[in-house]
Amino acid sequence: MKYNIEHNHQFLHVEFDTPTKILSSAILNGGFQNAKHFLNTKVDANFNGERTEFEKPQVSLARMVETNSWEGVCVGMMTAAIMKTFRKVHIEEQGVWIDVLVTAGVSNARRAGDPADYKFMNEECEKVGTINILILTNASLSDAAMVECLMMVAEAKAACMQDLNIKSRVSNNIATGTGTDSAAIACGDGPEVVYCGKHVLFGELLAKAVIEGVTQSLQADK
Repeated sequence: MKYNIEHNHQFLHVEFDTPTKILSSAILNGGFQNAKHFLNTKVDANFNGERTEFEKPQVSLARMVETNSWEGVCVGMMTAAIMKTFRKVHIEEQGVWIDVLVTAGVSNARRAGDPADYKFMNEECEKVGTINILILTNASLSDAAMVECLMMVAEAKAACMQDLNIKSRVSNNIATGTGTDSAAIACGDGPEVVYCGKHVLFGELLAKAVIEGVTQSLQADK
C-alpha cells in the first residue's frame, strides 16, 4: 500500500495509489469500500450543513470531494476537533507496518452506557466526529480481521481515556470516547494477518499505536 497525505487547517486528505479496501463508520461511503481517497474535514461543533441548515453532512462532504476534483470513491468523515491535533504514529515489525492517523478533542466526552441525547431510534442526530482515527496497514486482512481491528481501536481508545482520566460530560465517570467518534481501517496486499486481537502481535502493535496517537493528539488540543 502506498499513499500520500495532504494536511492543512481545514482537512486531512489521504490519496491511495490504487483503490484500497477500507472498512469504516464514516458519514460518506461508510461500511466496506474500495476507495481512492480518505477525507477528514474540520467543521464547527454546531455544524448543520454548508449551504443550508437542511443539507445532510454526506452531501456537504460529497461537494467538497467534487470541488477538489478527487476522482474515485472517497470515504469521508467530519470532526469538530482542530486540525492542529493531527498526529501520525508508525509502528513496524516482522515486515508488517501500521500507521495510525488521529485528530482528537474531547469536548463531548462520553462513557458507553451514558444516557443518550436523542431518545428516538430513528431520530436525526448530529454526526460530527470528535476523535477520528484512520488505521493503515500493508497487511492483508480478511473482512472479519478488519472488524476485529475496529474493535481493538475502540478498546485502545477507551484505555487511553482511562489513562488520561478523561471524564464523561454526562455522568462524570471515566469516558470511553466521545459521543461522535469515527474510525476506519485500510489494508493492503502484503503479509496475511488472520487475527488482530489482544493475544497476537498485530493486536498489540495496533493498540499501542492507537493509544500513542490519541494521547499525542489530545495533548496537542490543550
